Amino acid sequence: MISEQAWADAELIWDFHQMHHEPRPCSVAVGLGSHDLGVADTTVDLYRRGMAPLIVFTGATSPTTRARMPRGEAVHYRERALELGVPPEAVLVEPNARNTGENIQLTRALLEGASCTVESVLLISKPYEERRAYATARKLWPEVRVISASTPMTFMEYVNSIGDPMRVINMLVGALQRLQLYPAQGFMIRMPVPDPALAAYQRLRDEGFTSRLITPPAP
Repeated sequence: MISEQAWADAELIWDFHQMHHEPRPCSVAVGLGSHDLGVADTTVDLYRRGMAPLIVFTGATSPTTRARMPRGEAVHYRERALELGVPPEAVLVEPNARNTGENIQLTRALLEGASCTVESVLLISKPYEERRAYATARKLWPEVRVISASTPMTFMEYVNSIGDPMRVINMLVGALQRLQLYPAQGFMIRMPVPDPALAAYQRLRDEGFTSRLITPPAP
């Protein structure tokens, strides 16, 4: 059973993880690969709305996507975009990235190699990965303006779409831990975490939502 307090804490952290940016036209839309094809759908929707003239999907495979997306996350995302009517020439694929940092670095290299001028990036991720993706892009691609986006949905809508509330809450806790640890390792910029979110994070850890935590590096 998940306590009422745990539900409330998870929703608070869910809201913090989102950047609440208003989509605006950018040089390119970058869809970060994952198990969630909704990222591809949202990227296509933003493309259709004129928010970017070009799409890059980035991502290899991971243990959670290898069976479902054997050709790689970015390749499956591109196939989805083409099914939805996006012209092939408007979609580039970066098929090698295995984490968020590589998503940014390899996408940047791909666009530089294609002689694309990039002043701004519309960065599409899973809803609870918005802040982490933004902080990573600001660190590794500091000269571009970054606008974060994800599929608009409430916390409970996302939980129901995944069908596993324990998994979702564990992912939220793990993502918040990385926001605190990774800046010191040079992976992302530091983004202050409000006290209420920190308190919610600690309560969830104390309740046992620890399966997505990583071991902090030795001092």
